Amino acid sequence: MQPWIHKAKTDSLFILLPPFLVLAVIVLFQKEILWAEQHYSFYTWLFLIVFIDVAHVYATLFKTYFVASEFQKRKKLLIGVPIGCFLIGMLLFSFGSAFFWSVLAYIAVFHFIRQQYGFMRLYSRNEPRIKANKNFDSLVIYTATGYPMLYWFLSPQRNFSWFMPEEFLKFESSSLLDITTVLYYGILGVYIIRTVYRAVKERYFNIPKNMVILGTALSWYFGIVYFNQDLIFTALNVVSHGIPYMALVYLKEVKPKEEREQAVSCSGINVTSLLFYIGILLGIAFAEEYLWEITVWQEHFNAASFDFTALHFLLVPLLVVPQFTHYILDGFIWKSK
Repeated sequence: MQPWIHKAKTDSLFILLPPFLVLAVIVLFQKEILWAEQHYSFYTWLFLIVFIDVAHVYATLFKTYFVASEFQKRKKLLIGVPIGCFLIGMLLFSFGSAFFWSVLAYIAVFHFIRQQYGFMRLYSRNEPRIKANKNFDSLVIYTATGYPMLYWFLSPQRNFSWFMPEEFLKFESSSLLDITTVLYYGILGVYIIRTVYRAVKERYFNIPKNMVILGTALSWYFGIVYFNQDLIFTALNVVSHGIPYMALVYLKEVKPKEEREQAVSCSGINVTSLLFYIGILLGIAFAEEYLWEITVWQEHFNAASFDFTALHFLLVPLLVVPQFTHYILDGFIWKSK
């Protein structure tokens, strides 16, 4: 029996397939994607950054601040973390904007890697708790995410960034890159052989766990290593991370709550509640990003009547609180699941 979170159809469509679907679109329409980046940058920014990347941050609200029982149980954590993030943000920004965004980029990378690890563990929950198997699965998921980042650090300049240009320390070394490449393919090769052997021997293949591992390997490799283009990196990175997270929160938190309140076991998706959930996320995300635009970036929207530069030491740490808080809280709120 497969360890689906909800059921095969919804898990496959919203959690497992996004990296495969995005990669297929990129392979089939690469020229069109490059053209869209040049001519429709506002719409690619709106869809990928605002409506997926920023929106998924606020999905955390439906597991924390919007749930009275959860808020009471974790009251100190849920109040203390945003305050701590704001104060840490101000401290980091006091060393300069570049330092602030560099530290945040490293934290974001760690968060993205840990989410893939978390999904893998979630889909491994029914497997025998054999330490060797657990450790090897961990090695594989960290290899699938760690090698592309090492490639980024060790190779010549990439044509994209996580937040800002020059945010990561770089040490170009072809010899170290060759060593890590051999290790990367070696570990993935052992994983493939081992997985096939166990499937034949045990007559069982964990479909969602292995799809998470494969989807992670493909999205990180092609997004960072194979392609060297900003929109492709953003699409693979953001969609593969944001859509599954929003789906996870809905399927594990929002939908079960509705079923309990209605005292029925719903097998399908309540379209009205789903649209409400998505609408809340998109609305808050757009509001946040609009504030970023008029006070800091001024790339897509401009508030020319007032210069906020002198207030950036306060505004930037404040506006980054939701994102920073999401990174921190995500390490706590799923542990009991």
